[in-house]
Amino acid sequence: MGPNLLAQSTDLARVEYTYFPQKNSDNSFRRFRALAAFPIALKKEGAYLVPGVEYRNVNFKYNDPEAFETGNLDRFQSFTGVLGYTFPFGTDWRFGAQAGVKIASNFSEGYITNGDLIYTGAFFFVKTKENEENDNAWRVILGLQYSTTTGFPFPLPIVNYYRRWDEKWSYTLGTPKSNLKYYFNDKHEIQAFVTLDGFFANVQKNFDATPSNTGNDNIVDNISMTVVLSGLGYEFSLTDHIKFYFYGGHTLRNDIRLRDRDNQDVYNINETNTFYGRSGIKFTIF
Repeated sequence: MGPNLLAQSTDLARVEYTYFPQKNSDNSFRRFRALAAFPIALKKEGAYLVPGVEYRNVNFKYNDPEAFETGNLDRFQSFTGVLGYTFPFGTDWRFGAQAGVKIASNFSEGYITNGDLIYTGAFFFVKTKENEENDNAWRVILGLQYSTTTGFPFPLPIVNYYRRWDEKWSYTLGTPKSNLKYYFNDKHEIQAFVTLDGFFANVQKNFDATPSNTGNDNIVDNISMTVVLSGLGYEFSLTDHIKFYFYGGHTLRNDIRLRDRDNQDVYNINETNTFYGRSGIKFTIF
């Protein structure tokens, strides 16, 4: 899953590490992620061009005994570049659009192939109360996003609503994350949340996941991981815009699959729910 540097996040930079052990298995995921966005003010008041980049390194410890060789599935990397444009209009409204390309693969061939390329696009409308520090501050995001990895030949909706109704409390409803947050003071806050996470990458050296099969129905072309996470998070503000955070909890859905070139399931690696931890530091505009 690639970043939506304009709509779904107010982070301008982030560095984090995630650990997913696989329950009832010797497998585990370890992911390093770094992203940055660079708003460039344009002549039109309030308008910005927003280039952004993201890097992900996934170390998949695939130690379960299988009928196929798992050595080429131990390391996946992705490099993403996006370009966004946003401008205000009307009363408290803002429009944004974004297009990008991602290279995601195990790179077992040592070079980039056509199958490694993923194209994305999105547009959205945002309405925000001017001063989010006041009680009853709110923000709503509505839009559409498209990715060549979704398996759907049409855009998917973006719906997100944020409200801070009290000095101590706020909530967010929507995708990819919903939460309920409590602010102890300007430095410390905790939250309960449900969110989506995962990754998608090309497998360059295709292989048969069931070697005894004489047909071509089980040839692995890519790998996907889609998880629904619930848990608790803590954030500590080092400055007004730099925060350290730690999230921990348990998966509600743990879906890791090897798929063919038509994105049809070939092999389910593990569906057992498990705990996870994620920690990092971010530079945010709010």
